[in-house]
Amino acid sequence: MAELESIERSLRDLAPADLYAALWVDPSAKTLGKVFDHLRTLQHVLTDYVPRDVVQHPPTGPEVRHRWHRGSLLFTDLAGFTPLFAANAAAGRAGAETLLTIINDYFAQMVDLVSKAGGNLLEFTGDAMLVQFCHEAYQSEGDNGEMVQAIYAGLRMQRAMANFANLETSQGPLSLQMRLGIHSGPFVSADIGTPMRRAHVLLGQTVLTAKQTEGAGAMGRVCLSKAGCLQMAPSSLRLEPNAAGGLVVDDLSPQALGEYDLTLNRRRPASTVLFDRSVPGLIREIEASLQTLEPLASYLPRPVLQLLVNTAADRRIPPAFPTAAVAFINLIGLPEAADADYPEDTDGIVSCFSHAFALINGAVERRRGILQKVTYHSVGSEILIHFGVLSPEIDAPRQAAATLLTIRDLVAKLRPPFRQGQPLPVTCRMGLTYGQVFAAEIGEPRGRREFNVLGDTVNTAARLMSRAAQNQILLDAATYEALSADYDCGFLGRLALKGKAVLQPIYSLENLR
Repeated sequence: MAELESIERSLRDLAPADLYAALWVDPSAKTLGKVFDHLRTLQHVLTDYVPRDVVQHPPTGPEVRHRWHRGSLLFTDLAGFTPLFAANAAAGRAGAETLLTIINDYFAQMVDLVSKAGGNLLEFTGDAMLVQFCHEAYQSEGDNGEMVQAIYAGLRMQRAMANFANLETSQGPLSLQMRLGIHSGPFVSADIGTPMRRAHVLLGQTVLTAKQTEGAGAMGRVCLSKAGCLQMAPSSLRLEPNAAGGLVVDDLSPQALGEYDLTLNRRRPASTVLFDRSVPGLIREIEASLQTLEPLASYLPRPVLQLLVNTAADRRIPPAFPTAAVAFINLIGLPEAADADYPEDTDGIVSCFSHAFALINGAVERRRGILQKVTYHSVGSEILIHFGVLSPEIDAPRQAAATLLTIRDLVAKLRPPFRQGQPLPVTCRMGLTYGQVFAAEIGEPRGRREFNVLGDTVNTAARLMSRAAQNQILLDAATYEALSADYDCGFLGRLALKGKAVLQPIYSLENLR
């Protein structure tokens, strides 16, 4: 087995168990050829799972890296998914397939419009999206080049939403609508975490303002921040003032808007052609594939990576409606603290965020949870975690509660970074729910996509987090019922939560009894 020494350890994580065992038993050219074919397919899958920046410039070492950019950020948020979820959840697997078809049709159309305008889709945030238009790519079009591309892409996206009005369901016709906000400015892109688990994130006030601009927008419209309105003042676009800045008036003719102003197609890496099918030649090609795959694989939670490894041949993960515990963690005062006027502070802020991410991921994985991603909210960056999605567990709420209490202690012990010579306090707030979610690969079925969890349970966790005080963990009623026998929980009264027609009973998680 000496000839397998250079690839064996990596294949433990990146090959299905049966293929790994077959290679161990029969390390022939035929079996090595099957391993190579699997890795080539897996590379296509992982290329679609991570942002374009990561694919083009994967990390080459364990160091945390970051870079300042200037550009426009486009956030979207989808309305109408919760009733669509409810209309299909009762139908089990068939309902999950129907819901997946609808949501992926939506994402496929939106991603196509974004890609053809040159935007870089950084992530799916539940049923929302974050798209980056970097100034560097549009310098030939003038100072406002990336903002114009973002606005025009947004207008095309809103026009395409007509395809999702009056969708036929078992509960009658339902419609999807979208808010869309754009803000331009400096921001940091960073790759944080450890070589085993990384995340590609954006930091800085520009990110927060862009998300707030989307939140203050209107359904069916493109909303610009105040700074964006000033930036576009010399243009012929008409704007209606609103709380965030202004809503773009879409009175452009199809000819004026144009089909596309710019096309930057995202190309897959060219597939390797095997010329040498000897055992040494195949091992060399497998080693090269692993050097490409391992950095990309580090951006996925390990359970999700294992799922992709096992389903690579099918190129599809079946959708489902599992019952899970879902939590959002907001690190207050840290991600938005990066300031282009004080670039010397960036190293410390990114380093602290990276340490927090690594420690939180370790706490989550220790109790069999999944840290899904770092995402964005009007109150700043946040971390989405869940328990019981891929492997149902009756104690998922208790595992989640124990993890959140551990995370609260970890954050309290973080060494604070410095900003303008002063230590920057870092605190957190969290929301935890327990209920049914929609778990699926969302996005383009053969393009940019991610495994994700969506639904009212996820949305409620985010809304509880936004209502929490510093270092507070808020629960809904279902989660309280699951935890009350083992944990001290305080009743805080009935509060209004966005998307809920009646006041909701809210509880705080205190300590394990």
